[in-house]
Amino acid sequence: MLFDSHAHIDDKRFNDDREEMIARALAGGVSGIINPGADMFSSARAVDLAERYPGVHPHDAKDVLEEDYAKLAAWAGGTKVVAIGEIGLDYHYDFSPREVQQTVFVRQLDLAKQLDMPVILHDREAHADILATVKKEGQGLTGVFHCFSGSVEMLREVLKLGFYISVAGPVTFNNAHKLADVIREVPLERLLVETDSPYLTPQPHRGKRNEPAHVRLVAEKVALLRDMELEALAAATTENVKRLFKID
Repeated sequence: MLFDSHAHIDDKRFNDDREEMIARALAGGVSGIINPGADMFSSARAVDLAERYPGVHPHDAKDVLEEDYAKLAAWAGGTKVVAIGEIGLDYHYDFSPREVQQTVFVRQLDLAKQLDMPVILHDREAHADILATVKKEGQGLTGVFHCFSGSVEMLREVLKLGFYISVAGPVTFNNAHKLADVIREVPLERLLVETDSPYLTPQPHRGKRNEPAHVRLVAEKVALLRDMELEALAAATTENVKRLFKID
């Protein structure tokens, strides 16, 4: 059984077939899906949909109000809320000023510490800053760098911090040489798989909407790179999700 550790199943692109999409995932051997929040609105939808976990994406950091932190804390008390996320830094689009992203990121790391919860980290073209911030402000925390895009050298720093990494559809792309090296080096007990649906659709469906059932394609490629059976990879990554997020 596989576990999609990161999929935005509350996204409007699933409005017409959400139940069917979930059914396809279950039929394909997906035993669980973690649905992340990306802003206050989608966090509310995520909690309402599956009571998973809230967070504010760095793109939307500029819109965060002081009272939103109390809302996040309240949502985190839900019985199926398992982490704070996705949070972090995104320097690709700079939809929010970088200094605002950093301020909101630190506040949410502090919230995670107060609540004793793991974090889901979003990092796009911000490797040095996110590592520096986690080292300084995230002491005592654990969590996962979702859709990991760093180097082997960055992986080693992430492992020293006690964090996990998760990989998504890009691992199936023909030019994913750096990520392939990361997959071969990461300890199996620190590895998760995800789809980041509806984004980052793996081969051979690239260009179409992604969905949790496609996590099998990610896992198949990871198993191939690690020279192991898919069943063993699926069992290990599912156990890792349960251990990290304290899922029964």
